[in-house]
Amino acid sequence: MNDDLLDIPGYTVHGLLGKGGMAEVYLATQESLNRKVAIKVLQEMNDEAFSKRFVKEGRLVASLHHPSIVTIHDIGRLDDGRYYLAMEYLSGGDLGQYKGQRLEPQRALTIVGQIASALVVVHDKGLVHRDIKPANILFCDDGTAVLTDFGIAKELELDSELTQFNVAVGSPAYSSPEQTQCQPLDARSDIYSLGVILLELLGGTNPFRGESYTQTLMNHVQLEPPALPEHLSQYQHLLDRMLAKDPDERFADCRVLLASLPELSDTELDHTRIIPALPLQRPAGRRVYKGVLWGLLGVLLVTLSAGGGYYVVLQMKIADFLELGELRLAEGRLVEPAQDNADYFFRQALKLDEDNAEAESGLQRVLAARITNSLALAAQRFTEGHLLQPEQDSAVFHYYQVLEWAPGNEQALAGLQQVVQRFIDLSEGAYRQREFTLALEYIKGGLVVQPDNETLLKLQATHEQRVRKAQAARRAVAKRATAAPARQEAKQENPIKRMWNNLFGN
Repeated sequence: MNDDLLDIPGYTVHGLLGKGGMAEVYLATQESLNRKVAIKVLQEMNDEAFSKRFVKEGRLVASLHHPSIVTIHDIGRLDDGRYYLAMEYLSGGDLGQYKGQRLEPQRALTIVGQIASALVVVHDKGLVHRDIKPANILFCDDGTAVLTDFGIAKELELDSELTQFNVAVGSPAYSSPEQTQCQPLDARSDIYSLGVILLELLGGTNPFRGESYTQTLMNHVQLEPPALPEHLSQYQHLLDRMLAKDPDERFADCRVLLASLPELSDTELDHTRIIPALPLQRPAGRRVYKGVLWGLLGVLLVTLSAGGGYYVVLQMKIADFLELGELRLAEGRLVEPAQDNADYFFRQALKLDEDNAEAESGLQRVLAARITNSLALAAQRFTEGHLLQPEQDSAVFHYYQVLEWAPGNEQALAGLQQVVQRFIDLSEGAYRQREFTLALEYIKGGLVVQPDNETLLKLQATHEQRVRKAQAARRAVAKRATAAPARQEAKQENPIKRMWNNLFGN
């Protein structure tokens, strides 16, 4: 297609950046904001169902917000009916530019960490990227790795040989074993693909890439991850976990993967350093991918358990959960957000080992931290005068929450007593101001906190009597005030009349 003929309202198109089986990508300037963008335009305009899917997935990607996820700016339709996506233009090239070279390990880990962090957002949306490969990892000017191409316009881009073997969407050189066999995918499939990338970044080659598509697929199913050179051996465990043939032996998700990365990276990361490719040592033997036997999974687990392998995997999972629990506890993420907090990870460890002392200790420390936080909040609300309201954030609410977790907690009991005394003091003050209705409300408020408080019960029982007494006293004062002018008038009587009355006894 002649790009001179491409006319997109609101954009100035500069030229063609690339072309695939289903779409073309152009460099353009968005005129309203004067910014460079990359515009992906579908070549097919007659398949309405496919076009709708293109738009739907574009909107879905636009809802993913992360520094390492490509930003979608606009979705539109050309006059000829074809749809397009306008997305941020990333000028730093893609990861494929380092093919045949190896990166400094810490730079490689940084890239993997950035993509894994992006995948947390992707997976939390219930999505699987399905095509993690160097061409889909681009770079910003500052070197930040950005994940792109979330399966949009890819479903029909299958090689004929792959179609013959009924292979799911993805790039064979980076596909997980379960993906090559058209089995259900989850987040762990993307972790495998990211592991292949890490292996390639460290060693400079992708040992799973065969002479044909078929050989490549078989390598992912059968070929063990290669042993790293001695000076890279510290990363072997990480790679083995990411590249495990059985998804259950990989990291449970990208959060667990990320928790393992800081141990391997220095605080200050080096810039990318290119080194000539170093050959990797392939193990002599090959093993058959256990995932081929999905129908015999139960038998497989029994076999692994008998040989001790299942126990090792179980212990690694428990260790991952404990590590994440400690990390979230240190961050103060005690029970939120859901499924990514200290309480959650310690409980996951206990599900796998109900007598795990570290997990029990972790939960106790989480509880202690929650109690400390709630006591502090309760004291703050008391100072602010929020004794009973708002209902879910008052001094009484937080004190009672502590007592639910730790019945008999002395600080919480003492705090509630302070609240009761405050209500007593407030009611007495209202009585002095003759605000009897308010006084009664304070009494009732105190009884909500402590229904059997003798002082409050006495105040409630004598309330009407105190009101009547106060009213009687007020009437007496009013009567005296009325009688005073009469007496004063008597004192001011006509003196002649007073003398006459005295003389004649009137």
